[in-house]
Amino acid sequence: QVQLAESGGGSVQAGGSLRLSCAVSGSPYDSRHICMGWFRQAPGKEREGVGIIDNDGTTYADSVKGRFTISQDNAKTTTYLQMDSLKPEDTAMYYCASVAFEACTLDARRWDYWGQGTQVTVSS
Repeated sequence: QVQLAESGGGSVQAGGSLRLSCAVSGSPYDSRHICMGWFRQAPGKEREGVGIIDNDGTTYADSVKGRFTISQDNAKTTTYLQMDSLKPEDTAMYYCASVAFEACTLDARRWDYWGQGTQVTVSS
């Protein structure tokens, strides 16, 4: 059974930083074929892609480029989202997800497995 567990959310003032973690277990994809992603959903809005990481590297949404960084441990069992220079508009529930390499995209509709989410709140 695939399990994704996010942690590290919280409340921070604008300009601050947070680091989210996503631990994966039971993945049907091996380390060469897995793609991990971070998504977020604010109240009343659709879930949007924040960034993804696969064997080709990382891709970020324009809204977070230069501020957010995705990384992984060597075993690819934990994926991180370092968020710097946070803005109030970054406030959302943040989710990690996994999908096969071939379907790796910022489009949330194509992803197979999801965590429960962790709340990030940025105050002005």
